[in-house]
Amino acid sequence: MNPKTLWAEVDERGRLVLPAELTAQFDLKPGARLRLDQELNGMRVHRPLTQLNKLYIEPTDLCNIECRTCMRNTWNEPMGRMRRETFEHIVQAVAALEHKPAVMFAGIGEPTFHAHIVEMIQRVQALGCFVEITTNGTTLTAPRARQFIDAGLDVLWVSLDGATPESYADVRLGAELPQVLANLERFNSMRKGGHFARPEIGIAFVALKHNIAELPEVIALGKRLGATRFSVSNVLPYSHDMRAEILYGRALKDIAYLSSQWLPRLSLPKMDLQGDARAAFLAALESGCSVNFAGNRLSGANDSCTFIESGALAVGWDGNVSPCPPLLHNQITYLKHRERRLRKHSFGNVNARPLLDIWNDSAYLAYRERVMGFAFAPCTFCGGCELLDTNETDCLGNPFPVCGGCLWAQGLIQCP
Repeated sequence: MNPKTLWAEVDERGRLVLPAELTAQFDLKPGARLRLDQELNGMRVHRPLTQLNKLYIEPTDLCNIECRTCMRNTWNEPMGRMRRETFEHIVQAVAALEHKPAVMFAGIGEPTFHAHIVEMIQRVQALGCFVEITTNGTTLTAPRARQFIDAGLDVLWVSLDGATPESYADVRLGAELPQVLANLERFNSMRKGGHFARPEIGIAFVALKHNIAELPEVIALGKRLGATRFSVSNVLPYSHDMRAEILYGRALKDIAYLSSQWLPRLSLPKMDLQGDARAAFLAALESGCSVNFAGNRLSGANDSCTFIESGALAVGWDGNVSPCPPLLHNQITYLKHRERRLRKHSFGNVNARPLLDIWNDSAYLAYRERVMGFAFAPCTFCGGCELLDTNETDCLGNPFPVCGGCLWAQGLIQCP
């Protein structure tokens, strides 16, 4: 469906007046500050930093399987499940908001491992939120599937990192692909039929060297099972061995090189990528030019936090509030040849302070403004000094937590 065309007007005093439905959708109140970016034929208006638009809620950091790609393999964090009182604090904050944020139940653990996950979905759905959940699919029994459907879940995301039992089990230790596919097939058949069946089914795929060839088959498999959403992410190595599985070694170098304003600019159209056209198109992408494809820039640094840009925050199982899911936990990661020990960061805890007070705290607002401007050192594609080994500071003097080495901000890692 094409988005509705809206028009703004300039009043007699030269002020830009936006349509009422946009001011309501983006919660634009008097005094709100909007960042503007100039583009070739227009300008881009970012949502205000004060709008809470998406909530990542981590019901638990416990899980029923072990995955080679998970940070839980190398951490020493407390384990637990979100208490009812903690969740109630979140519900109270959402109820007070005029514009209801989307809610994603996700985190380091398996969300369906929480005994009250169905009630959690029901509570936020009843408030008018768009509700999603991620799962490994192993606990999606017939009774649980019926509960999710009846609770009003909007999107069920299932992790599928392979199209064959062997490749899937190599990543998802303790899980079996035939069981997950059978669970998903049953879930699909239990949904109300039609062109827009609910809940929607999404497939999340983590790309590795050993499974990337199966991506087309995973997509085809998902479509046969009724999936309408697909999310592909690179792997973030949480162990020394996983470094050999990354698919973005060249991309890290190109981010810096292809960001240069002095490079030739290449604009490519959409075309049928078959035969000679496919080979020529791929060669053009590697021509050393700054590439624009059908109006979208494909090269250079993104320098954009998808979490801040989308108006999101994350609440851990213990009630701690972080700007993004990656900052909910301490973690060890690897970037190029360096081991990084990243420290978690919280702006408060919902058990001690109302969520909206934390969101509107001046220090948190200042942090979001700093990240949106992304005036961090280019650690992702530089990566040449010991400052990259932590997120404490960078060579530009930014205070903790710094985001220059964040792979999410360069479009290499992404969450559903």
